[in-house]
Amino acid sequence: MIATWIETHRRSLLMAVAIFALAGALCVRFLPVGLFPLVDFPRIVVSVDAGDRPVDRMVVEVVRPLEQALRSVPNVQTLRSTSSRGSAEVSLSFAWGTDMVTSLLQSESVVSRAMADLPAGTSFTVRRMDPTVFPVLGLSITSSKRSLAELHDIVTYQIAPTLSSLDGVAQVEVLGGRQSEYQVLLDPALLQSHGLTPADVAQALSAGNVVTAVGRLEDRYRLYLALADTRLKTEDDIRHTVLKTAASGLVELKDVGVVRLGEAPEWTRVNADGKDAVLLNVRQQRGASTVRLVADARQRLTELKSSLPADVKVTSYYDQSGLIVGSAGSVRDAILIGAALAGLVLLAFLRNLRITLIISVVLPSVLLSTCVLLYVFGQSFNIMTLGGMAAAVGLVVDDAVVMLEHIARRLSERTSEDNPRPLILGYAAEMLRPLAGSSAATVVVFLPLAYLGGVAGSFFRPLALTMAITLTISFLISLLAVPLLARSFVRAADAATLETSGPFLDRVRGRITAISTRTMAAPRLVLLPILLLALAGGLAYFHLGSGFMPRMDEGGFIFDYRAAPGTSLSETDRLLRQVEGIVRSMPEVESYSRRTGLQLGGGLTEANEGDMFIKLKDGNRRPIEEVMSDVRQRVESTVPGLEIETAQLMEDLIGDLISNPQPIELKIYGADRAELAKAGVSIAAAIGKIPGVVEVFDGTRIAGDAVDIRFDRVRAALEGLDPENASAQLNLLLGGSVTSEIQSGEKMVGIRVWTPESLRERIEQLGALPLRGASGQMVPLARIADISVAVGQPQQDRENLRDIVAVTARLEGRDLGSAIKDVQATVAKLHLAPGIRIEYGGIYAEQQRSFNELVLVFLAALLLVATLLMYLYERVSVVVAILATSLLTFPGVFVGLWLTGTELDLSSMMGLTMVIGIVTEVAIFFFAEVDTRAAITAKDLVHATEARLRPILMTSAIAILALMPLALGIGTGSEMQRPLAITIISGLIAAIPLVLLVMPAIFVVVDRMVVARGGSALAAK
Repeated sequence: MIATWIETHRRSLLMAVAIFALAGALCVRFLPVGLFPLVDFPRIVVSVDAGDRPVDRMVVEVVRPLEQALRSVPNVQTLRSTSSRGSAEVSLSFAWGTDMVTSLLQSESVVSRAMADLPAGTSFTVRRMDPTVFPVLGLSITSSKRSLAELHDIVTYQIAPTLSSLDGVAQVEVLGGRQSEYQVLLDPALLQSHGLTPADVAQALSAGNVVTAVGRLEDRYRLYLALADTRLKTEDDIRHTVLKTAASGLVELKDVGVVRLGEAPEWTRVNADGKDAVLLNVRQQRGASTVRLVADARQRLTELKSSLPADVKVTSYYDQSGLIVGSAGSVRDAILIGAALAGLVLLAFLRNLRITLIISVVLPSVLLSTCVLLYVFGQSFNIMTLGGMAAAVGLVVDDAVVMLEHIARRLSERTSEDNPRPLILGYAAEMLRPLAGSSAATVVVFLPLAYLGGVAGSFFRPLALTMAITLTISFLISLLAVPLLARSFVRAADAATLETSGPFLDRVRGRITAISTRTMAAPRLVLLPILLLALAGGLAYFHLGSGFMPRMDEGGFIFDYRAAPGTSLSETDRLLRQVEGIVRSMPEVESYSRRTGLQLGGGLTEANEGDMFIKLKDGNRRPIEEVMSDVRQRVESTVPGLEIETAQLMEDLIGDLISNPQPIELKIYGADRAELAKAGVSIAAAIGKIPGVVEVFDGTRIAGDAVDIRFDRVRAALEGLDPENASAQLNLLLGGSVTSEIQSGEKMVGIRVWTPESLRERIEQLGALPLRGASGQMVPLARIADISVAVGQPQQDRENLRDIVAVTARLEGRDLGSAIKDVQATVAKLHLAPGIRIEYGGIYAEQQRSFNELVLVFLAALLLVATLLMYLYERVSVVVAILATSLLTFPGVFVGLWLTGTELDLSSMMGLTMVIGIVTEVAIFFFAEVDTRAAITAKDLVHATEARLRPILMTSAIAILALMPLALGIGTGSEMQRPLAITIISGLIAAIPLVLLVMPAIFVVVDRMVVARGGSALAAK
C-alpha cells in the first residue's frame, strides 16, 4: 500500500523535498545568528542607592525591608543581597521556566511600594539578567591630541547616537572619559568679607539662570508667548553674576572667587592598550542577530569615519561576532568534512558512484529542510543548533544507506533479467517498520529533554530539538524520496556491484561468522567478555573527572582585580599600570581594555577594583588556559597587594547569570557575623593549599575607609548652627555642588560651586573649613565637630534573610568533581565554631542539580525506548537483549572518555542519552533480518549477523567519521560539542561487537529462560 501511494504521488513528493530545501536555503538568510541559544535566565537584580550611609545602617534601614517585601514576589526561590556603603544589590532567583517579563514587573511594583518606608532620597533600578547584560561589541576610542572631555563628547554626541539607531541595539553605553563643567572656586576669606556663604552663591547662580514663561500677548493678529530669559550663556556671564547689592556697590561672583572651565570629578579610570580611552559597549536586544548587528555597526562606523577628527582612533577591544562566526565556521567545516568522509566510506564499501550521488543529494536536502523548522520554532543558528546538525550528519546518512543497501540486496537476489525498477518501491516498503522503529528510537530519547530545567535544559534543549527535527526529516526523505531516486538511478548491475564485498570484508565476515557460530552454540561464553568490559568501564569511570559546561577557547578572558581595602583610585591605577606592562609583554596578547571603579557587566564596584578584558591573537599560540595561568602567576609575583580572578567571558557571564559565578563556593551560615568572617578566613586558608585550587577569596570584602565628622550639637548650637545646616555647607565646600547648567550646543555644561583644591587636599585641613553661623560669623569646622578616620566596614552578604559569608575559588588544571572532594575533606577536618553551617554552591551546585535531572531524563528515555521496543516486537527477550546491549555500551563510553582525557559533563551526559537511541537503532536493523513473530534459531541469528555485518560496519564508520571533526575539537567553539561527539563515537565502537556477537547471545539466554518458564517455543512473546 505504501509503495502504491509513493508511486501515485512521486512527482509531488520530490517537488515537496525540493521546495523544502529551497525554503531552507532562504531561511538560512533570516535565521538570527548568536553564540548560544536565547536563554531566559531566571534572575532579577534590584540595585539600590541610598546616599553615603554606613553598611550596618544600610542593612537595617534599606536592605532588610526590601528583602521582606521582595520575598512576596511569586516563584522566588532564593534572595541574595550584598550591602555596601550607601548602595546594595538584591538578587532574586526564580524557578526555571518562570515568565520573567511578569516577574520583572512584579518586582518593580513591590520595590515601588516599599520606597515609602525607606529613607528619603533612596533610588532603585530593577534589571532582568540575561546574556544581553554583556556587550556584543566593545569599542575603545583614543586620541593622541584631544582631552578626555573632548573625546567623551565625540563618543556621546556623534558615535553613540549613530550606533543606537541600528536595528537590534538595546543600549549603547559610554564608559570613561571626563565631562566638562564650569567650576566656581570660592575664596572663604573673600566670602566672609562680603558676608556671603557658598549657599548664597549657589542660590544666586540657580536663580539667575532660568527662562520662564510670563504670559501671552496678542498683537497684530498673532499670539506671542512672553519669556523672561535670564540664562547664563558664557563663562563671563558666570563671573558677572550679582551676588549682593551693598552700599559700596554690586558684589559679583568674580569678587569672591575664580571661574574656570574644568572637568567634573570622576572616580573611575578607563584605558585601552595603555592609553586613556573612552569605551563604548553595544548591547543587543533579545533575539537579535549578533553577527548582523555587529556587521551593521562596523559598516556605520566606516561611514562615520570621514566625519570624525583624524586623530580619533576607534578600535574593537571585544567582538562577540568573531567568536560566533568562528564557531559557526568550525561547525560548518565539521559538517562538510564529516559529509566528505561519509562519502569516501560509501565509495569504499559500495564502490558505486550513483548510490553515493543519491546520498550526496539527500544530506543537504535534510539539513536545509531542518532550517525551515528551526525558523518556524523560533530558533537561531548558534553553537548548539549547529552542533546538533553536525552530530546528526552520520545518522542522516545512515537512514539513506540502510534503505539503499536493502534495495540493492533485494535486487541482487533476483534471478530474472526483467527490468527491476517497478519492484524497487515494494522493496522499500519492506523497510517501513524497521526504519520507522529505528528513527523513533533515536527521536524518542529527546522527548524527556523538554522537561529538563536549569542551564542543562536551556542550552541542550535546542540541540535535542535540532537533532529530533533532522532525524524525523531524514526518516521521511529516506522512506519517501530515496526509493524514488533509487528507482531512477539504481540498476541491476549496480546492485550486483553492491553485493560484491571484496576480499577484506569477506575475510572479516568469515571470522565474525565463525565466532558467532561458536557463541550461539554456547551463549554463556559472552559472560567473560561482558565482565571484562564492565570491569574496564568501572575503572575508567572512577578515574573520570567531572565538570559542568565544556571549556572552549573564546580568544579572550576577563581579569578581575581588587586592591587592598581603602586604596585610592590613583594608587589602584598605578598598580594596574604595572599589570598592563605584564599583559603587553605577552606575545599572545593582541589588545586589552581596563576599567577601574567599573565592571564590564555592571554591579557594585569600589574605586579599588575593576576588570580588564584581554583579547588574544588568532592562530598558533598557547591554549588560553595556559595564558590565563601565566598572567595570574606573573601578577601575583610582581604586583603584591592585588587580589585577582581570571575567567573566560562566557564562563563568567553564565556564572553571573545563574548567580553562581565561581566553580567552588562555600556558603557559611551562622548567627554571629564575626564568627562567620573568622570561619571564612580559616576555610580560605585551608582550601588554598589544595593543588589546583586557585584565586581563593575568604568572602569578606572591606569597603574603603571614611572620614568620620561627628557634629557636637551643643557646640554647634552655641555658634548658631544645627547639624543639618552645617552638613549642607560642608557638602558645598568639600564635595562641591552642581547648582545650575549652561547649554552648549546639544549638551548641558554644569556649574559647580566649590572651593580651591588647596583647601581640601589633606584630612588635617578639614578642621579649618569655615562655616557661617546664624549671626554671620565664620566658624571653623573643628570648633563644632570631631574629625577622625573610620576604618572601612565589610560588605554584608545575606541569603534568604540570613547572614552569609561565601568563600569562593577557581580551578586550574583540575576537574570540578575531584577538587570538590578534596575541599569537602579539608573542610571536614577544620574545627569551626558551634552553630556554623556550610552549604556548597557555585557552579558545583548547578552541576549536581543538572546531573540529577539528566539522570532522570536518561531513565525516562530508557523507559520510552523500552515501551517502543515492546510495541514493535511484543517479545520480552528481544526487548531485554536490545536494552542490555545498549547499557553495555556505557563501559566502552567511559573507557573512551578516560582515554581521551574528557570530563563527564553536561555535553557527555547528553551523549550518553543519545547513545541509547543510536544503539537501539542499530539493534532494530539487526532484528529486521529475522522473523521475531516466530521461533528464532541459532542459525537465524548467525545469518542475521552475517547479513548485517557490512551495513553495521558501514553505517557505524560513517557516523564515527562524520563526528570525528567535532571529536578532534577542530576550530573555534568546537570544544562545546567535543565531549558529546567522543561519547557517541565511543558508544558506536563498543556497539559494533556487542550488537553482532553479544546481543544474539543475550537474546538466546533470555529466550531460553522465558521458554523454560512458559513451556512453549513462543512463550517469549
